Amino acid sequence: MTAIKERPILFSAPMVRAILSGQKTVTRRPLKSPHGFWETSVTGELVPIPVNCPHGKPGDRLYVRETWSDVNLQGAPGVAYRADDDVRDLMEDETFLDEHGAFNYSDPRAKPYQFACWSEDLLSGAEGRWRPSIHMPRWACRILLEITAVRVERLQGISDAEIEREGIDLEALTDGQDRYDMCHAGSGAEGRPTLRTAWRHLWESTGGDWDANPWVWIIEFKRVQP
Repeated sequence: MTAIKERPILFSAPMVRAILSGQKTVTRRPLKSPHGFWETSVTGELVPIPVNCPHGKPGDRLYVRETWSDVNLQGAPGVAYRADDDVRDLMEDETFLDEHGAFNYSDPRAKPYQFACWSEDLLSGAEGRWRPSIHMPRWACRILLEITAVRVERLQGISDAEIEREGIDLEALTDGQDRYDMCHAGSGAEGRPTLRTAWRHLWESTGGDWDANPWVWIIEFKRVQP
């Protein structure tokens, strides 16, 4: 029986919220092709062959890394998540219990909490610092995704329906409920944000080149229990 492979993947706070709400079910990542990965189409264009995706294949899993921090949860070790201010009580995690069923304070994963700030102080901004998503260890991840499909496409080939599946909510943009507001997302002919201008802003905000219209991996997924 083939073991299920797991790989890390980073998401911003708005995208984490979209995953948690069930709105985001796909992500696009730049395609970096090795030599010999292309074939010629009927139009003469070089087209990537959708194999060996570095993020995995259908059936593989992705554990989400997000902005987080160790916290002191009223005297108990905890982990806070910046996207929605959720706090995980590690004393409720069976993997932290010793052979007698008591919390193992000697577990290296629990030691940072003794020097961490109180959870409410961190969440209010009064004290403490958030830790970058890239530094989140596997055990602290709360979101696990299973890849259901992988394909390739040009970045600008995305449809409005697919943009919504990417986690962009046009109603929220119009109401200014998220950081991709009218000012940052750009606007259409009527001076209001559109799904496409919001998608372009999201892509460029992560350092992507919209005008280059690169090939991208399209990774569809569903959320599963960790």
